[in-house]
Amino acid sequence: MFRFLLWIFAVCLFVGAVSCGNKQNTNKLIPIEDFFVKPEKSNFKISPDGRRVAYLGIDDHCRNIFVLDLQDKSKSKQLTYQSDMNVQYFFWASDSLIVYSNSHSPQDSLRIYSILVDSEKATLLLPVKKARLRWLAPHTLHDNYLLATLNDRDSTAFDLYKIFVDGSKPKLLTRNPGNISKWFASPDGKVRLAMTNDSVQESILYRAEEDMPFRQITTTDYQTSIRPLGFVKHSNTHIYALSNDNRDRLSLVEYDVSTGKEERLLFENPEVDLEPAGYSYDLQELIFSQYTINKVKRHFFHPTFQQYFAKLTAKFDNQSIDILDMDKNMHHWIVKIYTDVHAGGIYYYDVISDTAELLEEMNPKLAMTTLSPKEAVSFQSRDGLTLHGYLTYPLIGKRDQLPVVVLVHDGPNRRETSDFDAEVQFLANRGYLVFQLNYRGSAGYGKQFWSAGFKEWGGKIQADMIDGVTWLIHQGIVDKERVAIMGSGFGGYSALHAATYNSSFYKCAISMSGYTNLFTYFKEIPPHHQQYVRLFYTIIGNPNKEYELFKAISPVFHADKVKIPVLFAQGGKDRFSSLTDANQFVQKLKNNDVPIKYIYREEEGRRFRSEENIINYYQEVETFLKKYL
Repeated sequence: MFRFLLWIFAVCLFVGAVSCGNKQNTNKLIPIEDFFVKPEKSNFKISPDGRRVAYLGIDDHCRNIFVLDLQDKSKSKQLTYQSDMNVQYFFWASDSLIVYSNSHSPQDSLRIYSILVDSEKATLLLPVKKARLRWLAPHTLHDNYLLATLNDRDSTAFDLYKIFVDGSKPKLLTRNPGNISKWFASPDGKVRLAMTNDSVQESILYRAEEDMPFRQITTTDYQTSIRPLGFVKHSNTHIYALSNDNRDRLSLVEYDVSTGKEERLLFENPEVDLEPAGYSYDLQELIFSQYTINKVKRHFFHPTFQQYFAKLTAKFDNQSIDILDMDKNMHHWIVKIYTDVHAGGIYYYDVISDTAELLEEMNPKLAMTTLSPKEAVSFQSRDGLTLHGYLTYPLIGKRDQLPVVVLVHDGPNRRETSDFDAEVQFLANRGYLVFQLNYRGSAGYGKQFWSAGFKEWGGKIQADMIDGVTWLIHQGIVDKERVAIMGSGFGGYSALHAATYNSSFYKCAISMSGYTNLFTYFKEIPPHHQQYVRLFYTIIGNPNKEYELFKAISPVFHADKVKIPVLFAQGGKDRFSSLTDANQFVQKLKNNDVPIKYIYREEEGRRFRSEENIINYYQEVETFLKKYL
């Protein structure tokens, strides 16, 4: 009996130790660098015949193209050998030919090459030049050329060209009259469809043949959008498109571009916009339609593809699946599998053998770590608008009176989802509740919700965040004395605006590349985006006509109102945030004895890219929040 009691006691001690160990593991402080690991391999793309997968990997400190032979692994190899610059992007132009761009940075001169996978022979397709190039989808080789647009004649206008993969001189097909913003290729390689955009109006242009002039088919205002996905099979006049014409949300329609008439509605979701995915250029068919409420959902049109997808889904129960690429027969896929608590992995899926092979773990450092799930929430703003967002609780067992970080997304024409977010997980691991809000003006909820954010950068958008936190305080979830706000780009601007105008509500603010002066923001819009300026006037305001509005909502002019500690990070190459304005803002806070931590990295842009700089930034964030929140 005594031995039995000793055994029970030992078991209890063991169970208690395991329980305690699990709890410690759950609350374990994860090293900062583990959250922001960058995968060694990226940009996986499958060849049209499904025989090979190409991807970007690191060699000699530079991104290069590697090729994985799926039929004979011994034939896998490195394809490019850049040692002083990175491959910026690439794509398969045919089963055996890859087109790629390399440069020291995305802002560097244009360098475009083709390379034969078997012989490794590379050909310069264009003279190295200071210009921008946009390839027309699909990236399909027609005889010996690809279709693209170039702005080397006029930095504000992209002309249509044939780009020959043997290095022959590009051929001008159509000169841009100055207002065409997009061109669309038909399956036979001819360009019959184009769109113009002056920010206020968007028009669809059509021509039956390339030797005919374009004629305007229909015109919509800035809130109404008709987005072509691809041509209907065996038709040069009918396309599949996403349209919110005469409706609030983007829905899937069949559209006649020769008459400007919507033929029929194919699918819509009553809650959110549909997304531009699911059209197969190879089959010239709709495979599925996609939308995101919290997770990505799909409505299928292709029964065979639906069966394939169901088999893949069964292997990864309750996980999100993004289809990154597939071959022309839909038998070989590249997919990303992930959850809100797992950064996920890139897989090669063979439909015929029903096998999934891991190609790259997105973040192996976090693969076995317990992280915090996102929880969807919704509430009413003060003016009755329904707002949606996400809460990520720290894994401390406590769900009341928590310190909160309001993490504001960039944009604002973007949105939050339940996808994995390393920044969110870092903050939750440090013991903070993370609140992400799709404030008015965010994308995906229809044009009424989007337009509700117009000219509200410094008004109702900021009020939405306060309403959300106030709702959490009334729920007993948040400690009203411990509220921080943080973000990048527009999120950084919101943090600076909050510090300027709502110092009594927030305890501290963290801004990464936040806009301090909106006058400067407009001055730095590049030439190739000038057609969108009038739209920016609608969304933000016109600095030439609404001087007082711009001055009122630009933090640099009101820095004397800041009463709370601020952490401000700035990249020297961020064209939307003036270094002069940032320094002026920081100096005013210093003069007023307001705690300010300023991080300046001359070599960085809008977001820090260097691993060292990223880790250093989040070390400062951790110290700052620990001190002030």
